[in-house]
Amino acid sequence: MNYTLNQLQIFVKVVQTASITKAAEELNLTQPAVSIQIKNFQAQFEIPLLEIIGKKIYITDFGKEIAHSAKGILDQVYAINYKTMAFKDQLVGRLKISIVSTAKYVLPYYLTGFLRTNPGVEVSIDVTNREKVLESQLENEVDFSLVSDAVDNPHFDYIEILTNDLYLIGNGETALLKPTFNYHEFKNELPLIFRELGSGTRKVMETYFKKQGVDGLKKIELMSNEGVKQAVIAGLGYSIMPIIGLKNELKSGTLKIIERPGLPISTKWKLTWHKDKNLSPVAKAFLSYSSENKEQIKKKYFD
Repeated sequence: MNYTLNQLQIFVKVVQTASITKAAEELNLTQPAVSIQIKNFQAQFEIPLLEIIGKKIYITDFGKEIAHSAKGILDQVYAINYKTMAFKDQLVGRLKISIVSTAKYVLPYYLTGFLRTNPGVEVSIDVTNREKVLESQLENEVDFSLVSDAVDNPHFDYIEILTNDLYLIGNGETALLKPTFNYHEFKNELPLIFRELGSGTRKVMETYFKKQGVDGLKKIELMSNEGVKQAVIAGLGYSIMPIIGLKNELKSGTLKIIERPGLPISTKWKLTWHKDKNLSPVAKAFLSYSSENKEQIKKKYFD
């Protein structure tokens, strides 16, 4: 056996998410990189760890046993790291954060400085849609969540860290042909590309078009903002999207903003926590860091 800690971490995440794509997103790796590590890890066993049927991943009984053991090994490694840091009087512990998919363009900038100052902190990030993010917060499964619209739950508290602007976006070439836009065209030939049910971006889109008096829209539905972006780039349709994840494509002309009344729609990124949760020292330190440095981070990376 010649497996690495990196392979164990990737395999455990794939088992937890039952998805190569989702595991890659949560680990901030490319999908091919995760696939290669899983292939190399599997090569060390004669018995299959995973089975892929259609597009779905199934964990074999043997794979579940290996994942359980792998998690135990990783926990022991983390414990050694924590004890080492504690003896150096450094902040140690784990920070668990659940975020919506677009927040991956925001959260890293708040973590970079914090983790550089506190190398003994481990971070676990779950990337999903708004509904599931807030559910994990309510069930006390995470320390914080990061969402970009109203948090209308009396059990939650939050700080606003950044403005989130959403625009109508089209393929660079197609959008240039339509400097003015009739929303009723969507009913005939121009489909709108939506996120799945439970997504905050979908909720914003549906509310906006309802206010415009447009219904019966032709729709395409995708499970991630990255998927929506690629579909728009390919010319499959149009979407209302947060501009924060489109800067490179807008700069290159691959995508174009379509100016329309009532746009952009502005919301606020909110770092959210359960009011009744007894925040750990690590969580308190991250909350303090985010609150104290949010203006500096905004000016440096987002203005």
